[in-house]
Amino acid sequence: MPGHIIVHGDDALSVRIAEEISSSGVRVVTVATPADLSTADVATALAVVCAGSDDAVNLEFALLARQHSTTARVVVNMSNQVLREAVTAGNGPGAVLDVAELAAPSVVEACLSRTTHSISVAGTEFIMAVTDAPSAGTLRDLYGDLAPVAVIAGGDDAAESVVCCPGRDLDVGVGDRVAVIGTSDDLAVAGIAWERPNPARRRRPPLPVRGVGALRGFLEDVNPNLFRALGASFTLLLGATLLLRFTYHKPGMSFVDALYFSTETIATVGYGDFSFVDQPVWLRLFSICLMFAGVTTTAVLMAFVADVLLSRRIGQSAGKRRAREMREHVIVVGLGSFGIRVATDLRAAGHDVVAIESSTDNRFLATAAAADVPVIFGDATLRQTLEDARIGRARAVAVLTHDDMINIETGIIARESLGERWGNTSAERGVPVVLRVFDHTLGSAVAHRFGFENVRSTVELAAPWFIGAALGLQVISTFSVGQRSFMVGGVFVRRGSTLDGISMAELPTLTRVIAIDRHTGAILHPRRDDRLRAEDTAYLVGPYHELLDTLRRRQ
Repeated sequence: MPGHIIVHGDDALSVRIAEEISSSGVRVVTVATPADLSTADVATALAVVCAGSDDAVNLEFALLARQHSTTARVVVNMSNQVLREAVTAGNGPGAVLDVAELAAPSVVEACLSRTTHSISVAGTEFIMAVTDAPSAGTLRDLYGDLAPVAVIAGGDDAAESVVCCPGRDLDVGVGDRVAVIGTSDDLAVAGIAWERPNPARRRRPPLPVRGVGALRGFLEDVNPNLFRALGASFTLLLGATLLLRFTYHKPGMSFVDALYFSTETIATVGYGDFSFVDQPVWLRLFSICLMFAGVTTTAVLMAFVADVLLSRRIGQSAGKRRAREMREHVIVVGLGSFGIRVATDLRAAGHDVVAIESSTDNRFLATAAAADVPVIFGDATLRQTLEDARIGRARAVAVLTHDDMINIETGIIARESLGERWGNTSAERGVPVVLRVFDHTLGSAVAHRFGFENVRSTVELAAPWFIGAALGLQVISTFSVGQRSFMVGGVFVRRGSTLDGISMAELPTLTRVIAIDRHTGAILHPRRDDRLRAEDTAYLVGPYHELLDTLRRRQ
């Protein structure tokens, strides 16, 4: 049957994509391997979607799908930047997306306690801002022409407390939080202050502080037996120097001569400057003992030095040493493709980052080093590991491993470690702890039970992009308000479709139109009686289910 969409994958993201596309009224055909494309009738398909985590499989799907059809939209997930750019260059209709790239901005905004989100549509920059209702009243009275996106009743960020795309006549009270969209001028008129994100300035401790920290770190890193070996060597050297100074005769030794001869003997150099031939028997026997003792102590000492220079302990503890100097940094737990993206984005914005990773063979360690992100190796579910990352001085913690249970456990430990400094969304309320939880239902339950306001699901944030690209929706941005995810997308109005000629007041879906791009010019903040026309592009914001329903009506 023509007009179907082919979906590959059995992970959470692929399953969500298949379910949402199917619920929008489009038939979905699932395939297990690239070889199955030959029987899936790619030639008549609307799109082929491969959102799995294996770049090699995704690349094979993209290449084979394009061989079968030049018109089907090929939508693939590709985390490797080199492959992504190469496939994009000749992909044709469709999109090559990176889940980490799509979801990372939401986590960065949560870590930095930002309540604004910038959106560029129709040649205009809109700002989504979350603000507290200054008084009781309707949204129209309080915010005028600003488009209301969501109302968080009582400031409770739970998903069930978020009212999506409410009408302007909705009553709100003091304590409610309201998310609105408008231009910077609109926000200024409404008295909503917002700041553009500026690169942070790195603050380095004074040189003496760094020197003391480096020395302390070195003393903690080396094998304590090294100092015992040094003590034994210096004791032997001092004893031999004093003995030779007062007992070596014919011609005799000064303190410098005794020190020099003892050093060359212990170090097994033996230049032959002095001889024991004319010395008493007991002194010659002492020289024999000195040579053997020198060989032993030198060998032991060199073994410890080699251990310091060649072992991995120093390299693995370098992150701890650098973390000792940091303040107001962000701790990122888990250096997967998502974690490294968040870490590098934060570093690009000028913020200090400390990463915690359990594996010393992680493939992103070189990327972290290039981004100047120190890595602490250890188990983040242990309080000591978080203390090594100086959680008490951090400005945010992002827990982004691939395991939901580890993320939840780490989040709870982080909350306990922060004590009174634990908070959620603003600096005044404390340190935000951002959790990555794949399962959206589990994430909502965790947020409600343990009080975490910043639970992010990569599935929830990335799925709209894949679904939109498969169905022909121009996805522009995704963001979160409370525990609800929203999408900004552009819908092209086809002639004769349900949207052709419809007024804003008659839109049947729970969305907000923020702009209409028309060949005669853009219409910002369209009114209730403004109508869509054929060939318009309407830019909408709302839960992505609603945008997909709008897209279905467009078709």
